[in-house]
Amino acid sequence: MLAAPLAPGYIPQQFAPETRVTRKAYLSTLAVLFGVLWIALAIAPLHRSDWLLENVLLLLGVAGLVATSRVFPLSRVSYTTLFVFFCLHTIGAHYTYSEVPYDQAVQSLFGFSIDELFGWERNNFDRVVHFSYGLLLAYPIREVFLRIASVRGFWGYFLPLDLTMSTSMLYELIEWGAAVGFGGDLGTAFLGSQGDVWDAQKDMALASLGALITMTIAACVNIAYQRDFAREWADSFRIRSNEPLGEVAIARMRGEVTP
Repeated sequence: MLAAPLAPGYIPQQFAPETRVTRKAYLSTLAVLFGVLWIALAIAPLHRSDWLLENVLLLLGVAGLVATSRVFPLSRVSYTTLFVFFCLHTIGAHYTYSEVPYDQAVQSLFGFSIDELFGWERNNFDRVVHFSYGLLLAYPIREVFLRIASVRGFWGYFLPLDLTMSTSMLYELIEWGAAVGFGGDLGTAFLGSQGDVWDAQKDMALASLGALITMTIAACVNIAYQRDFAREWADSFRIRSNEPLGEVAIARMRGEVTP
């Protein structure tokens, strides 16, 4: 039988006040590190207008996390993956994604070229970040589904994957709309397709692959440690109601007798 949901603000015994202080210090460290990086990269970005556009969704996301940190605190795993993704996005916003000098940085530090190693002929920082979107955000999304929608079994893995894929598609639509709306160099810089007509499809595919990898890892961990994994998975396909919806539900709401 599934455990009852915890009351808001409840902290299990294993996460006693001592651990809570440690968690607070950990999250404060992440916040300070991100703040320092963001401020440093806010100074003289390559294209200020593109930087402003790139930071709209980022600032909304950070504001949402701060606003919900007390009523709906995420795990340290989720906050860490979000921190890494936000850092990658901040770097991309400073240079614009198509101009991030990752290859030059690796050559100066380690003496080899990533582009030559993988045979890349374009700046693929945007591809890496789209892959990271799925890889790093699928778990926080899963945590939200499990704790708010109380999904279980198959749906606890499929729905985070599905939402990651759909939001990746939504972002591509936002990029398209911004490119058309602003036009010129700003629209081109924000779109970052670098002449690839399949850029949007590849970005969505990489985000989907990243999310699939994360959900596969999560499933493997649960298979190894969750004793009732198979039963919960099977139970997630159990039919909860034999009554159809649609016109039947509408008729019931209107107080009509249905056949």
